Amino acid sequence: MRFAAAWERPARKILPRSLLGRSLLIILIPLLVVQAVALMIFYGSHLDLISRRLSGAVAGEIAETIRLIDSTDDPADQAWILRSGYRYFDLRMHVLRGAQLVRGREVNILGPMDDDLAIALRERVGLPFAMDWTHDPTSVLIDVALPRQRGVLHVEAPRKRLYTSMIYVYVLWLGGSSILLFSIAALFMRNQVRAIRRLAEAAENFGLGRDSGAIRPEGAIEVRKAATAFNRMQERIRRFLSQRTEMLAGVSHDLRTPLTRLRLALAMLDGDCALTAEAAEMTADVEEMERMISGYLAFARGEQAEQAQPVELGEMLADIAARARRAGAVVEVDVAAEPPGALTLKLRPDAVRRAITNLVDNARRHASRVGISVMPAGRSVLVLVDDDGPGIPPDRRESVFRPFESGAAGGTGLGLTIARDIVRAHGGDITLEESAMGGLRARVRLPV
Repeated sequence: MRFAAAWERPARKILPRSLLGRSLLIILIPLLVVQAVALMIFYGSHLDLISRRLSGAVAGEIAETIRLIDSTDDPADQAWILRSGYRYFDLRMHVLRGAQLVRGREVNILGPMDDDLAIALRERVGLPFAMDWTHDPTSVLIDVALPRQRGVLHVEAPRKRLYTSMIYVYVLWLGGSSILLFSIAALFMRNQVRAIRRLAEAAENFGLGRDSGAIRPEGAIEVRKAATAFNRMQERIRRFLSQRTEMLAGVSHDLRTPLTRLRLALAMLDGDCALTAEAAEMTADVEEMERMISGYLAFARGEQAEQAQPVELGEMLADIAARARRAGAVVEVDVAAEPPGALTLKLRPDAVRRAITNLVDNARRHASRVGISVMPAGRSVLVLVDDDGPGIPPDRRESVFRPFESGAAGGTGLGLTIARDIVRAHGGDITLEESAMGGLRARVRLPV
């Protein structure tokens, strides 16, 4: 088990992480193994056999020529023997009298031809020799020391007599067929993976509130089934949200009707000096109930009907700060100087405005000074809302996001809950931490 885990860690770093890469690797490895086995079979049987036979024939002709030359001392007869070797064997040969055999550095070439020729010369000629496969591109130069120190026989053997060009054709066929098959497989797998990628993008966009409608099923039958199931899921979620919003809107309307009657009744009591103080308190209670109903409805609705669009975040924050100042708050805005478009995100503007406004309102209720700043952070943008208030203990910073947990100081207990719900619907998050101003900091992360 430990060995397998130790092997998997480096393999995970080497293997491609995408489905397309792994699918192509699954196709490529068996293809290379099959081609390598075919090449080994060809190399070890057909090519090796042909090479041994060709080398044996050339070595035998050289050995017979040397035997004939050694059998006569007449220069005319020797010259006739050399001419006959060229006429019948296609070997250019001449004798270097008085020369000594010089062994050069042997260079191996691709294929078994050089080794097979050396073995054949040792077996059939039995004399010291030297070969040169690199000096002449059309011939192989062979020098053989003649017996009785008569000199050196220089032979120029055509390369076509020592190996067949079939090896190049075979290697070309192996390489060409592999590339062709791999290209076809890559094109096919790319089309299959494209359907999965589109399904993943649609699911991500739907989760971020960027509803682009139903996706068209395509690709393999399993991918089509997944796309169809995803479309049905989208429709069920839309229907559920619509029904929930309509129900809560009806409840809100039904509750506002008696509240309106109460407000009218309280307005008629303003002339009665004895009940003025009580009427004012009751009016405040009615207004608070109306704010709570609006907050509940907004929380349940979640701004789902709004479509995402490009929003310049710096301008939105400046507008939120201006409205807070009109309400009597001291708000400072710090927008990082970035290239144009760096703070432009695809958001649901009204929903994000409501989320950040809730954070600012929560801060100004508990503090005398509020700071808003925004800056890019990799593939996200950070919005920081700081205040100089008393803050929240670390052990309560997560619990205040639960509904009705933070309803102090005149709040409904849904401001932070609604804000986090909106930001998470965009694929981001909100966390609370200690502020440099001495109070609380709300860190909002929005994906680019």
